[in-house]
Amino acid sequence: MEIILLEKIERLGQMGDIVNVKNGYARNYLLPQKKALRKTKDNLALFEAKRKEYEAYNLKLKTEAEALAEKMQNLSVVIIRQAAETGQLYGSVTMRDICEAIHEAGFKVERQQIVMGQPFKNLGIFDVRLSLHPDVSQTVRVNIARSEDDAKRSFKKKAEVEAKAAAEQETATETVSA
Repeated sequence: MEIILLEKIERLGQMGDIVNVKNGYARNYLLPQKKALRKTKDNLALFEAKRKEYEAYNLKLKTEAEALAEKMQNLSVVIIRQAAETGQLYGSVTMRDICEAIHEAGFKVERQQIVMGQPFKNLGIFDVRLSLHPDVSQTVRVNIARSEDDAKRSFKKKAEVEAKAAAEQETATETVSA
């Protein structure tokens, strides 16, 4: 099905592009979410007539997303879960759990904005990407621990490891340049 995009969509195209997508993707996602219009003469004329409105609306959304990303800079959330001695969780941490933790931190994000391959099934610190807008993304550090004390210790340990790695990297570049 040929459609006209009303906003930029990752891996699909820019606003105003006419793209060919599978019928189900258009009918079940793009059209109901008002992210696209079917390609017809009437819709092409409607899009051209309202192009400035769509551009202004998309710019407003991008500005809001950039402001939210700025506020979320260096955000770390802690999720407390029970786990075995080996560090394997009894269950898993999903997008819903991460979304709730971010809400508790005082930020409003939708579950669909969280980009992660599979649910986390182990204790540890993970970087999760939030797609706030097709042009704006932010990384949030998620610490999955057994208790608040464990979370603090693992954050401290991770910071020490990162500082040591940065120092080694700096030393290596100084040696190469000398």
